[in-house]
Amino acid sequence: MTAPKIPAACLIGWPAAHSRSPLIHHHWLRTLGIEGGYVIEAVPPEDLRDFVLRLSLRGFVGANVTIPHKEAVLALSTPDARARAVGAANTLWFAEGELRSTNTDVEGFIDNLDASAPGWDMAEAALVLGAGGSSRAVVFGLLERGIKRVHVANRTIARAETLAQQFGPNVHPLSWDAIGDVLPRAKLLVNTTSLGMHGQPSVDVDVARLPQDAVVADLVYVPLVTPLLAAATARGLKTADGLGMLLHQAVGGFELWFGRRPEVTAELRALVEADLTKS
Repeated sequence: MTAPKIPAACLIGWPAAHSRSPLIHHHWLRTLGIEGGYVIEAVPPEDLRDFVLRLSLRGFVGANVTIPHKEAVLALSTPDARARAVGAANTLWFAEGELRSTNTDVEGFIDNLDASAPGWDMAEAALVLGAGGSSRAVVFGLLERGIKRVHVANRTIARAETLAQQFGPNVHPLSWDAIGDVLPRAKLLVNTTSLGMHGQPSVDVDVARLPQDAVVADLVYVPLVTPLLAAATARGLKTADGLGMLLHQAVGGFELWFGRRPEVTAELRALVEADLTKS
């Protein structure tokens, strides 16, 4: 009699070597006493279709998907409403013999805000910087939560206008030089761009113009404290950082693959923080 196969998931990306996902999932497997695995699979774009369609044959119960494959996997799976709306998927799993996909960046962003700044959703207006894939997940999450007015600012306003066309009348495209006009009304400011990342210029937004009870969120997590978050903290505003979102977006996939819902704890955060700050 053969022993039951240990369930394993993987991260599909190109490149993918620097991902912290294995650290997160191995911690949860150990903590919950689950026999399972999680590995990185570097898959070039030309091999993606074959890899995904043979995912189960390769011994995987599911996968995370990262750059540059998040859009391409939609056509190779059955996406849920979130993945379709965002136009990208980051999680694959099997249900009733079918490969399905979702986007847990949405819940990762929202759950991190709930944990870091309870009451943030009392905001009537939010200002989102950037109009890429991460921005679509953020905008979808804000609208789903009931935020009535979401301003999207992008250096190329046509991309912000595309989001407004996709998500409807509650989304308002904004040119980058008009950000200052909206700041006094924005109770939530979200940076979805790479500005503030190591090696990138800072976000040129004056947080002093935000309301005193505003919340500032940044999806960048290297560095852990971006110039934007440092400025917000210095002004006494509540903040939500990119590492929190990274940890919270991993919860849904783990539950789908291994059948238990893990928790984002201070211990897990400290573990990943230590890894991020290694020289």
